[in-house]
Amino acid sequence: MASGLVFPVCWFLLLSSVCGGRRLQEEESTALTLESVRKFLTREEDSIVFSLIERAKYPRNAPVYDPSYLGSATKFHNLSLVELFVRETEAVQAKAGRYQNPVEIPFFPKDTTLALVPPYNFPNELHAAAASVNVSNNIWRKYLDEWLPQITSQGDDGNYAPTAAADLVCLQALSRRIHYGRYVAEAKYRGAPQDYNTAIRAKDRDALMKLLTFKSQEDAVKTRVEEKAKVFGQDVTLGNRVDNSSDTTNYKVDPVVVYGLYGDWVIPMTKMVEVEYLLRRLD
Repeated sequence: MASGLVFPVCWFLLLSSVCGGRRLQEEESTALTLESVRKFLTREEDSIVFSLIERAKYPRNAPVYDPSYLGSATKFHNLSLVELFVRETEAVQAKAGRYQNPVEIPFFPKDTTLALVPPYNFPNELHAAAASVNVSNNIWRKYLDEWLPQITSQGDDGNYAPTAAADLVCLQALSRRIHYGRYVAEAKYRGAPQDYNTAIRAKDRDALMKLLTFKSQEDAVKTRVEEKAKVFGQDVTLGNRVDNSSDTTNYKVDPVVVYGLYGDWVIPMTKMVEVEYLLRRLD
């Protein structure tokens, strides 16, 4: 049952995970700067906004998240459809090498298997003791419990498999962005280690958070994703000019919600990852 449900979608989803530049590890490592990580995070904004728009295409579809939907007679009776979908898809993507890339972190690592493709020598840019920082459980819970209700309408249209597939894309995009906080922290540390070492040795989380916080930069990010949600989320009609200033525009996902998603969750969780990474940076 699970294989038939997941394979047509997951093989498409895994293609992006095995693409990338073919530069030497030493060359890639020297490229980790604040400028490079900001460019990465800016590109990830597009992925996140598009994934939210795609998920908003379907209503809530509550059975996707109800473990009883699969029935007690199957071996999956204790799993919701979305969890089954993510587990099975990650297992296939692992075989294709997605999780060889340290940027990608699975939600269910115990279900992933060894890759069937030849290993690629991804650059080792993270400090070994800090690379294991992981907030996947928090991302999963926050997405399902708090943010999904804000981007979807009430209702049930029966499109359960496409709904779970859209959830997977959202979850992976959010996870990639938030866990990239490890790279942000590493780039900031390399730029000024003396600014961080005292707070790291003292295990002072508040001091590290203050060092990592740039309110003007955060405000710019929130405003930019809100504008992207406006631009990407409008219906385009040929012959008519798109007007971003209209108060009556019907957006596919509410730009204010996207602004709040970043301000209340994505940015704070990324900074939490940065702090946890730095606390281990001198280990």
